Amino acid sequence: MSTVAERLDEVVEDFVDLDGREKLEMLLEYAATLPPLPPGQKGLDENRVHECQSPVFIRVELKPTSDGHAGVHLQAEVAEEAPTVKGFVAMLAKAFTGRPTDEVLAVDDTLLDRLGLADVLGMLRTRGLRAIIEYVKRGVVRSLAESAS
Repeated sequence: MSTVAERLDEVVEDFVDLDGREKLEMLLEYAATLPPLPPGQKGLDENRVHECQSPVFIRVELKPTSDGHAGVHLQAEVAEEAPTVKGFVAMLAKAFTGRPTDEVLAVDDTLLDRLGLADVLGMLRTRGLRAIIEYVKRGVVRSLAESAS
């Protein structure tokens, strides 16, 4: 199974030669793959990424992997009027799901630049996407602390 870094490198390879319009289309394709939050979790303020202008709700869970370590799992709900944000969240969910916490925590802030999305999406949306990555990392740290107590 590939690491988070390898999964993200594959995504970057898919994006690197695309023009701005094609990058947005690729995000829309990812958006269609995002599994929804369970009904009881939808709209819960504790899952809201407050730094995003669009309503974004992400639930971060740790589940045991086949080797007995904690694997990260994301479930999310993103407003339909924010399909590019939904696509980015779906991309992260695909890259992070089932992977160890240390791999997720090691993702750096250059991802958006490597994807070439910073120029395409503008400053506000880019800031929101960076906040999503940080929100997930905080969720991983919180989940690790809860499982340790």
